[in-house]
Amino acid sequence: MERKDFIKTCGYACLVGIGISTLLESCTTMQQTLTCEIAESDLLVALSDFRIKTSGKNQFKKYIILDNERLRFPICVFRFDEQNYSALWMECTHMGNEVQVFGDKLQCPAHGSEFSSKGVLQHGPAETNLRSFPITVTKDHLKISLKAV
Repeated sequence: MERKDFIKTCGYACLVGIGISTLLESCTTMQQTLTCEIAESDLLVALSDFRIKTSGKNQFKKYIILDNERLRFPICVFRFDEQNYSALWMECTHMGNEVQVFGDKLQCPAHGSEFSSKGVLQHGPAETNLRSFPITVTKDHLKISLKAV
């Protein structure tokens, strides 16, 4: 194979690899977004929404993103264990852009502010934590209080 053909082939392979990884990442994000109903001033979420269906093993998603047409921004709910969750308003406290979830953190794509899975500011330019919501865990649901959204 000539040098020119080799470089061309490697270039195409890199582009295909980047395209596939981007596609897979966007599919994962889309699967984790749920439209939820608001009852009075609470968002109700079934605990089963965190379960990943596998054969024989109990596995859970690290987080889910909740949306409703009445909300200006989505809410990200992280699951730490059976009884511990955090619900975070996905609006950056710096300039009001929507933050994105990357593993165990949230990041603002506009200016790079980073927040932990509990909404605690890790890196600025934001100066305050993300807004969090009180959560009540019942037998089979999470009840997220939206008072004063």
